[in-house]
Amino acid sequence: MRAFPKGLLWVLTAVIGGAAGAGIVLLRSESRVSWSYAAEGREAQAARAELARADYRGDDLTTAFRTVAKAMRPSVVSVSTVKNVRPARQERGMPRERPQVPEQFREFFGDDFPLERFFNMPDLPERFNQQGMGSGVIVSSEGYILTNNHVVRGADEVNVTLSDRRTIAAKVVGTDPKTDLAVLKIEADGLVAAPLGNSDEAEVGEWVLAVGSPFGLDQTVTAGIISAKGRQMAIADYEDFIQTDAAINPGNSGINTAIASRTGGNAGVGFAIPSNMASSIMDAILKDGRVQRGRLGALIQDLTEDLAKSFHYDSTKGVLIGDVVADSPAAKSGLKSRDIVIEYNGKPMENANQLRMAVASTPPGTSTELTIFRDGQRQKLKVTTDELTDETASVGARVAEESAADFGITVQTLTPEMADQLGHKEDQQGVVITSVDPTSLAARTGLRQRDLIVDVDNNPVRNIRDFREAMSKADTAKGVRLEVIRDGSRRFVFLKGGR
Repeated sequence: MRAFPKGLLWVLTAVIGGAAGAGIVLLRSESRVSWSYAAEGREAQAARAELARADYRGDDLTTAFRTVAKAMRPSVVSVSTVKNVRPARQERGMPRERPQVPEQFREFFGDDFPLERFFNMPDLPERFNQQGMGSGVIVSSEGYILTNNHVVRGADEVNVTLSDRRTIAAKVVGTDPKTDLAVLKIEADGLVAAPLGNSDEAEVGEWVLAVGSPFGLDQTVTAGIISAKGRQMAIADYEDFIQTDAAINPGNSGINTAIASRTGGNAGVGFAIPSNMASSIMDAILKDGRVQRGRLGALIQDLTEDLAKSFHYDSTKGVLIGDVVADSPAAKSGLKSRDIVIEYNGKPMENANQLRMAVASTPPGTSTELTIFRDGQRQKLKVTTDELTDETASVGARVAEESAADFGITVQTLTPEMADQLGHKEDQQGVVITSVDPTSLAARTGLRQRDLIVDVDNNPVRNIRDFREAMSKADTAKGVRLEVIRDGSRRFVFLKGGR
């Protein structure tokens, strides 16, 4: 049993999306790791033995990079895919279209003349093969490999090429499109598994290596640092990317995850899926064949400084509850609109995405403690998550956008007829925004026609009279908090300043 030295460096491998791929953080684990040297090549064995003995703390980066590259080589693979594609018209069962030939030529040659050959217009093939390329990392000596879902999505054939040039057919064990992860399985001897490190311990500024097959150039190693953590890029439904400036290019997918680039090439901004997330997703796929996610059943949003002050809360760290779905775990626990979630299961919650990720990673049926801020005091609630499905995800489970809108709206008292038309309950009260000045901050920051305002600075709004009275008392210089219903869910908007 040997342990990696603390403070070495990280290796990004296995899992990327977008133009390149999503990555997993590997190596650098303070926990003790057991190596099975029987399956390793002598070079990799020697490199890993050196890692266990040495303590590279920046005084010899060249040696550290060289040693880690050797240690990782047997574990990194190239993933190639083949997809059988039919032209769109044929997929719909439509006949192939003859070339459009001028009528004068048709009259001269006749309908039976092979005009396609005359005009060099060959028939489209009935089928063609679409090929893809990515990267992956062996995480088990039994042959399990982590890669990106988008690398293997829709593939009819998946092959894995090992560092010793063996090419082996792979089976897709399972995928999770919501995190863009996939697990493959190959049958082969002498496989060298890479241990997954604890990505929670990675810190901004630490060195990283990215290993993969950019542009089909297998076993390419690039170096950089961790640039940021907790990034969201709207690539997948659940994201907590580690940003790096290590060079990531098309073909790194499955080892690293995505790049931010106008040209599709490396621009020094790449993204990797944390190893802890990848490991939990893989375990769920291997155990149950799918990923089960927890559900709270609340519409959540980040706190701005103005919103926090309006609730007499002295920080922007926390998650504001905009609305609670009826008969959901949140409703059953006693969670209410306007509550601010400070901790989830003992862990501080700084923003809405962090809470969303924490709830999703909680197995359904698990009892968890929430620490909330309500009416100036901290309280604790017990909540038991249920399972997030496609149906429940569409109701109150999305993150609300935060707004800081200015004035420039006109409103109208909600009537029963309008309530029916807009999908509200017959007895719902409030004022409906009927127009938004396109030059105002309201338009630029998100207030829309059909939004229903039900509260202004803790003053319930039932009609235009209530709205006018509440707005007349509001201090527009300090700002006004509106409670708004849109698409059946509540959220908060802060209006501040002039037009």
